[in-house]
Amino acid sequence: MKHTIALEGLEFFAYHGFFEEEQKIGNKYGVDLSVDTNFDNAAQTDNLEGTINYMDLYDIVNSEMSVSCKLLEHLGQKIVDRIYQKWPKTAFQVTVKIKKYNPPIGGVCYASSINITQ
Repeated sequence: MKHTIALEGLEFFAYHGFFEEEQKIGNKYGVDLSVDTNFDNAAQTDNLEGTINYMDLYDIVNSEMSVSCKLLEHLGQKIVDRIYQKWPKTAFQVTVKIKKYNPPIGGVCYASSINITQ
């Protein structure tokens, strides 16, 4: 049986970007995160100890979003790595999508994004 814990539509104002002005001005970002795990124990016992706490997942994303990076690819990998460090035996697959709204590309673009599934 496949179990997934997800946080969808997280929003942050952060200072990521390749260009220096992006790191000074900042921008709005969106993050979707899902973690495949096994929460049979939590489902049977109603005990938080038997699952991955989504508040802890949020804290990881929030912490990484607060540290300026040049590339979304790097930022996404840092989030994935932290999740596997915290739950090495219970996080089976992690998927993170990071969107940068209104990226500075010289034209109209709602968002640029990266996806990592590992």
